[in-house]
Amino acid sequence: MSANYEIPKSLGSNFITDFIDEDLANGVNTRIQTRFPPEPNGYLHIGHAKAICISAFIARKYGGIFNLRMDDTNPAKEDEEYVDAIQEDLRWLGFDWKELFYASSYFDFLFECAIKLIKNGKAYVDELSADEIREHRGTLTEPGKNSPWRERPMEETLDLFLRMEKGEFPNGRMVLRAKIDMSHPNMNMRDPVIYRIAHIPHHQTGDRWCIYPMYDFAHPLSDAVENVTYSLCSLEFENNRPLYNWFVNEISFEEPPRQIEFARLNLNYSISSKRKNLRMVQEGIVSGWDDPRMITLCGMRRRGYPPEAIIDFVGRVGVAKAYSVVDYGLLEACVRDNLNENAPRAMAVLRPLKVIIENYPEG
Repeated sequence: MSANYEIPKSLGSNFITDFIDEDLANGVNTRIQTRFPPEPNGYLHIGHAKAICISAFIARKYGGIFNLRMDDTNPAKEDEEYVDAIQEDLRWLGFDWKELFYASSYFDFLFECAIKLIKNGKAYVDELSADEIREHRGTLTEPGKNSPWRERPMEETLDLFLRMEKGEFPNGRMVLRAKIDMSHPNMNMRDPVIYRIAHIPHHQTGDRWCIYPMYDFAHPLSDAVENVTYSLCSLEFENNRPLYNWFVNEISFEEPPRQIEFARLNLNYSISSKRKNLRMVQEGIVSGWDDPRMITLCGMRRRGYPPEAIIDFVGRVGVAKAYSVVDYGLLEACVRDNLNENAPRAMAVLRPLKVIIENYPEG
């Protein structure tokens, strides 16, 4: 699962392991399985290193399973280049995985799950535009409004969804939405879109599909079908947890995974957004994803940062719930500490000068 790294103390004992210990003691779980689920739409950066370390080291601590899954549900932004780069970066960092999965491998299963929701009256085909859906969603202080298509008969919704899958409609013509609660205080629960039309080839499935599941729909069900026990993710997904649980419960998995969030790694004076990094690459602001000025893992590798220093850095940052920004100097200190112990050293006289000592006493 990982190279000969000793598990950093902060990654082997924290609030996440407290939850796991409690679940094991209460018989909620008898096994541990985690995963790292990146979307292959860019290269990994220092923030991903924290997520990798947490999931991999927790699985190792409990003798569990750590897998890698590409959450490839958006073919417009994903590419096989990123799939290969993610695997290379994980191996350079010193981690391996038991199985490599793709969310796209579950497209047939996810399609059947959507049909199940439709038949149970928990999903409907909506013909509102994206802007209209946004307007109907309401605000944090005002409830949303029901779509005029919300009470569409199940038979009609099922027929339209099957026709969507056959490619009868253009992009944006209609979507499939979960029927939850448009007045829910959590806006993620206000009838989220779970399928959209996209006539775009996929890097794994080719032209097989012209409808694709949304991330919030595919992600929890992929976890559940893989028998993941703990979905460990950054704090920005905390508001998605009720929706995560809703999908898993509606599809009726016997052993649903548990989502636990931790604070993401924010490094000052750095850009970690894949969207912004991609723009810098495309506009030639940097020489590529591995530009040494980037905080991508391949950029740091090219700069000469040892992977062990990155693991040390993540361990020093620790695992917490509170938002914080880490100073870049801490990362540099970890690199210096590692190189001080491991960098090869040599001394040489490049321009020797012959010296004759005349006053040195004989004998």
